Amino acid sequence: MASIADIIFFILLFLSVYVQVFFLVTFLENRKKIIVRNENIKLSQYPTVTIVVPCFNEEKTVSKTVDSLLNLNYPKDKIKILLINDGSTDKTAEIINQFSRYPNIKIFHKENGGKYTALNLGLEHLETDFFGGLDADSFVDSESLIRIMSCFEQDSSLMAVAPSLLVYNPKSIIQKVQKAEYNMGVYLKKMLGFLGAIHVAPGPLTIFRSRVFKELGPYRHAHNTEDMEIAYRMQKNHYKIAQCNDACVYTNTPTTIRKLYKQRLRWIYGFINNTLDYKNVLFRKKYGNFSTFTMPAAIISIIAASYFFSKFVYSLGNFLYSKIIQYKITGFDLVQTSNFNPFFVNIQSFVFITIFLFCVVIFSIIMGKKITDNKFKFSLNMFYFPIIYSFLAPIWVMKAIYNTILSRSPDWR
Repeated sequence: MASIADIIFFILLFLSVYVQVFFLVTFLENRKKIIVRNENIKLSQYPTVTIVVPCFNEEKTVSKTVDSLLNLNYPKDKIKILLINDGSTDKTAEIINQFSRYPNIKIFHKENGGKYTALNLGLEHLETDFFGGLDADSFVDSESLIRIMSCFEQDSSLMAVAPSLLVYNPKSIIQKVQKAEYNMGVYLKKMLGFLGAIHVAPGPLTIFRSRVFKELGPYRHAHNTEDMEIAYRMQKNHYKIAQCNDACVYTNTPTTIRKLYKQRLRWIYGFINNTLDYKNVLFRKKYGNFSTFTMPAAIISIIAASYFFSKFVYSLGNFLYSKIIQYKITGFDLVQTSNFNPFFVNIQSFVFITIFLFCVVIFSIIMGKKITDNKFKFSLNMFYFPIIYSFLAPIWVMKAIYNTILSRSPDWR
């Protein structure tokens, strides 16, 4: 007879497989709708767009960020760029002041208040039809904005469009692993777009109709994840969010495990607490797939990662303890010592499901790359990613849960 632990294990395993199969089915149903455009795009009209660049100690990257905006293939008189120095203590202020000669750039300096306050200062000076932000460590492809704006032209019901976020110039092994992760993220966000269930409007060049903020209000602190909270707020108010897969934005990512841990801890903590803030949305059909699929799927992922990792650590500890006792009594036996089943369940079914999930992850990474530039180059990074993250992700997930229980907000950096 199966134990309660085994029942929980198989339920979580089933739900994990179900989520991945759901994404796969969504892809198969909508694959013909995914296009990658290589030709130049022309719009019937070019709406005005304000892009805010919040800056805090970004002296190494902000100049390249602004240059990428100035090189956008979009009428220069239709783009207004607001550079907002959020109390930087390095040379960021000096660097952005050099762009004051451009007629479509305005520069603001303020005391440090966090990214959301910088974005809200930009909203106070909003006079255009559309609004977006760009993190000061990210760089836009020259065709990204016009491709995003073409989505609005094709669908008047859209209220926000997110780009494909990719890793810029990965060098360390941890950045190369993130490159695979971000490619998978493109695929998943595109599928969530088809489902009308996107839960994050990322800071790098998500473009909104200005009426979103006029009707719903400005950004909120939102546990240092204001880009997630605004998407939650839009979903609650039935505002449609889409993803433009061939609009690429490149971002600098953490270079070390420690920096990655701090970033992901903030993201997961933000998800948990934004979900708690919007708990009245969960499982309510009137909020669509966002409440009946995206939120539950993310919650399942957090619970499953925590449970599987905890069970593995417990089983490993129990195994090592028993072998220590055995060694003290009978001496070292290589054959018996190596006989370790990490979950004490039917290993054949576990291995089969693990291989299936691994293949689905690889497929997601490949498709994420394909739907951004219609190219694919084989890399070992896609194989490193699920292995490395299997050990790293549960750590920041459980720490985020711990911080939530104790109401400890993680640092931004």
